Amino acid sequence: MFKVKTYNQIAVKGLDRFERDQYEVASDINEPDAYILRSHKLHAEPLPASVKAVARAGAGVNNVPVEEYTKKGVVVFNTPGANANAVKELVLTGMLLSSRGILPGMEYVQTLTDMTDAEAMGKLLEKQKSQFAGSELRGKTLGVVGLGAIGSMVAETALSLGMDVVGYDPALSVEAAWRLPSQVGRMENLQSLLGRADYISLHVPAIDATRHLINEETLKSVKPGAVLLNFAREAIVDAQAVVDSLDAGHLGRYVCDFPEPCLLSRKDVYAMPHIGASTAEAEENCAVMAANQLKDFLVHGNIFNSVNFPFVAMERNGDLDARLTFSNENVSGVLGHVLSVLAEHDINVVDMVNKSRGDIAYNIIDLDQVPSEAVRQAVEQVEHVISVRVL
Repeated sequence: MFKVKTYNQIAVKGLDRFERDQYEVASDINEPDAYILRSHKLHAEPLPASVKAVARAGAGVNNVPVEEYTKKGVVVFNTPGANANAVKELVLTGMLLSSRGILPGMEYVQTLTDMTDAEAMGKLLEKQKSQFAGSELRGKTLGVVGLGAIGSMVAETALSLGMDVVGYDPALSVEAAWRLPSQVGRMENLQSLLGRADYISLHVPAIDATRHLINEETLKSVKPGAVLLNFAREAIVDAQAVVDSLDAGHLGRYVCDFPEPCLLSRKDVYAMPHIGASTAEAEENCAVMAANQLKDFLVHGNIFNSVNFPFVAMERNGDLDARLTFSNENVSGVLGHVLSVLAEHDINVVDMVNKSRGDIAYNIIDLDQVPSEAVRQAVEQVEHVISVRVL
């Protein structure tokens, strides 16, 4: 039986994916095989030697010490795209709020509580409504920075609203390119996109290369009066630089999901309390995806949507029930040594797959017989091998 330790409140629909006769799932488990969590920070917590995998029910993994876990052979999963629709809808909300006088108008209406005559109120509102006028999205240009799961959905929605859409993503994958609507114009650099777009929506991960991607210098390229939307990560925008640009009358408005002290009490900033993925559907989708990925790894050794290990998957060979998996430092000769160990114990390899990612490699080997504990230990003692499992 596998043991899965939970952090945070994981959607029941996800937890129900773990069959109770095969998995023990709880928040107070000792020596767990895996973690499943949302926003709980693991950096300060000791990692039990029993942990083989961590599944984050969400896209970002800032709360997981990925580099440390990689060195210990722990696979870290995330759930890209599971909350994409929820974030897309909030981006659309942000664009609509920033294009029309919706919030100021609603706030104004709430100041009229001393009025008792509906007809008089109607006449007053008719007289005052011009101060809350705005503009339509149709015909405007949206610039999407980052064209992954969420960015492509935002682009598609904007096109359906009659907007022109341009995008920039230096790391655009083949899969993402296929998913992207053909009407999206691809920009060669960030500055070109910023100078053309009326609305700019950010959808890149928070990594060293994207920290303060939007800063004092890049904001100089922004089209005057443009609206900047950040529903990706706080770190990719220099908030003080945004404030300075707003004060200078260059940037028109900032809409974000990451309030900071310098952004408060401003009429040109709409800051939301980190609710991008806070829908019941998104939480369920993330939990289900995280659970499914953990199960496939724990039972079969397959790896989908890992942020630190390569994508590796292999179907079981018929009735064969002998599988060895191992991770190792990505140096030459390791796989050959492991195969030699198996040969020395008269164990035949039926099928295998080997993939690498950066400094880590991962292997799945199907065998004609179940290897003994002595064989597992012998493989574990091969130089540069990090972790070994018999499934």
